[in-house]
Amino acid sequence: MEIMTEEQNMQVEDQAAGIAVDPSLDGTVSQMDTATAQQATAQIDQLRQERDQLQDRLARLQAEFDNARKRQEREKAEFRDYTTGAVVEQFLPVLDNFSLALSANASAEQLRAGVELIVKQMDEVLRNLQVQAVAAVGEPFDPRVHEALGSVERADMPDQHVAEEIRRGYRIRERLLRPALVRVVSNPTQSEA
Repeated sequence: MEIMTEEQNMQVEDQAAGIAVDPSLDGTVSQMDTATAQQATAQIDQLRQERDQLQDRLARLQAEFDNARKRQEREKAEFRDYTTGAVVEQFLPVLDNFSLALSANASAEQLRAGVELIVKQMDEVLRNLQVQAVAAVGEPFDPRVHEALGSVERADMPDQHVAEEIRRGYRIRERLLRPALVRVVSNPTQSEA
């Protein structure tokens, strides 16, 4: 049994792979293989460095995003608390006046006058907050701002107009906070015509 040298073994493998190798170029091919391997290794190292940098950058961006989201939520909660505090602060004098009215030893007429003043004070606070009452009595019924609880037969008002306001409706600027609960006129003289 004959043992092949390493050089012969490589030639056989190259021939099996379909590559014709000139033995005189053997040193050149080895140098090229070494140079190519070094270039490939350098490229792999460079790609690994780039990958590591991109992963690090991604981790930093994710951390920044999480921090920004948490900061936004905290600022939103602080803003909500600030605005709630500003609104509540305006209602505190009204609450104080209700407490005074309850503790007062006054006649029914004096209590009524006090409550009327408190209602005026409350209306002023709502005006400052740009909250307006929805117009109701005498207005045409509008299902966007009125909620009908029933109808009332009346000949002195136009049909489908608001006859009574049971509960006041409010809006802030153009947004409806709650509809006005109303009774609507049913005028039989106008309905038949």
